[in-house]
Amino acid sequence: MKAMILAAGRGERMRPLTDTVPKPLLKAGGRMLIEYHIQALVRAGIRDIIINHAHLGSMVETTLGDGNQYGANITYSPEFVALETGGGIYNALPLLGCGPFIVVNGDIWTDFPLETLPKEPDSLAHLVLVDNPIHHPNGDFVLKDDFVRLEGEPRVTYSGIGVYRPELFDECQSGAFPLAPVLRHAIANHEATGVHYQGRWMDIGTPQRLQELDLMLRAV
Repeated sequence: MKAMILAAGRGERMRPLTDTVPKPLLKAGGRMLIEYHIQALVRAGIRDIIINHAHLGSMVETTLGDGNQYGANITYSPEFVALETGGGIYNALPLLGCGPFIVVNGDIWTDFPLETLPKEPDSLAHLVLVDNPIHHPNGDFVLKDDFVRLEGEPRVTYSGIGVYRPELFDECQSGAFPLAPVLRHAIANHEATGVHYQGRWMDIGTPQRLQELDLMLRAV
């Protein structure tokens, strides 16, 4: 099984930090954000990792290299024009192969055990959902009987972690597009399962949240 870490975002809300350092390379608790994901994937037995990049992408490749230092095999999917989340995954499909693959957003932090994700999900998409954070109180979806639904209560938030089959993107075309409409289409067709994780998870979207994460990790 392969995995992809989404690391091509410009990180506008993280400026000025991201003016000179790509967001995945920002540090908290003494380590770069993307290192937590790489190490978690390797612990889960997943060593073939694809990382996309755009803004300051050469720094990502120079810093992480081929992944040998982490026990991983890293391949890069450069984007000369940022393709957003959906377009970035679609662009990397030739690298991800013909089987299900894991996708992790590069700008989150979590202790979710990736080894518990299904290697052969019974749906086109299997999403990890979390309690709604303060900055996103209305959530994204509903989880009922292990299926993700668009309507209902209680609502939960997509964590930025999922297992996808390549067929999820069969109706897509190359170019920039978000992932959310693709997921919503699958959910509407009852092709998305999920799990509700109630452990530690943070969306590191602002300098303040990065500082909060740094303080939390250093206090452990």
